[in-house]
Amino acid sequence: MDKDLKFLGQKKDLIENRTGYSISKLLDFLNIDYKYKNIINNSDLKIDFKVGDKFIKIIENDSDVTEFREIKEKFPLIEMIAVGKSSYLGKINEMESIFLFDKQSEQIGSIFIEDPSLAFDYAHILPLVEKCSIIHGHTSTIMVEIIGEMKNNLVIDFSEAKKIIKEALYQIDHKFFINKKYLKKEEGDHFFIEFDGPKGYFDLKVPKYTTYLLEGEATVENLSTEIIRMLSDRMPKNVQAIGVYIYEGVNKGAHILSYI
Repeated sequence: MDKDLKFLGQKKDLIENRTGYSISKLLDFLNIDYKYKNIINNSDLKIDFKVGDKFIKIIENDSDVTEFREIKEKFPLIEMIAVGKSSYLGKINEMESIFLFDKQSEQIGSIFIEDPSLAFDYAHILPLVEKCSIIHGHTSTIMVEIIGEMKNNLVIDFSEAKKIIKEALYQIDHKFFINKKYLKKEEGDHFFIEFDGPKGYFDLKVPKYTTYLLEGEATVENLSTEIIRMLSDRMPKNVQAIGVYIYEGVNKGAHILSYI
C-alpha cells in the first residue's frame, strides 16, 4: 500500500508519498534547490517543500487539507500552493492550487510465481564474510511477484511471466558470481580475480563465459536485485514493481521489492 511505502529522493530525503517523490524528481531535474519537511515559524505546522521563499504543500488526505487551511489562516503572507489528488479539488481554492488527475479506473494487482523449475545453480565467494570467503556453491529456487496495472483483469499472463523468468535464470545458471572490484585484469577468454581475505590470498584465473561480474558482493540480496534488473527490461509497460525471493538452502534467503 502507498501509505506503507517511502521514497528515497536524490538528496537522500525519505519522502512520504508518490506525489512528493514526483515533485522532488522534477525539482532535481530543473536543478532547483529545495528543502523537504519544513516547520513553519516554530509552530507544529509542516509544509512539504520550501523553494526559495515559496512553499508547496502535498494534499493526500483530509488532515492535510485542514493543515493547509490552518497555515493560510495563521501565516497569510506565506506564498504557498497545494499539490494533490483531484478528489480534493473542491475543498481548496483551485485558483491557488495544482491538482493531479487520478484515474479512478486504474486497478493495481499482483501475481506471484513459485515453481521448482525456477531454480539456478551457482558458485560464489564473499571475501568480507569469513565463513563464505572460499569458493562454494548453492542451488537456489526463486519466487517472483509482479505488480502492476490490470489489463483485461490481468497483470501478466502466468505462462508469459514464467517464460521471461526462465530466460533470465538461464543467463545466470551455473555461473561463478564475484564482485567486479576483485577483477585484476582480463586477457582473451579469461578474467583474473585477486583478493586477500580471511582464508588467505586468492589469485584465480576463470573463464569469462562461466563468470558473472556483479556491482557489489555476491550476496543473495544483490542477486535478487540483479534478477529484478534483468526482468524489468522484459516486462510489459503496465508492470510497475517486481519482488524477487531467493532461497539459499532451507528456510533462509532474501527478498527485494523494487519499482521498475
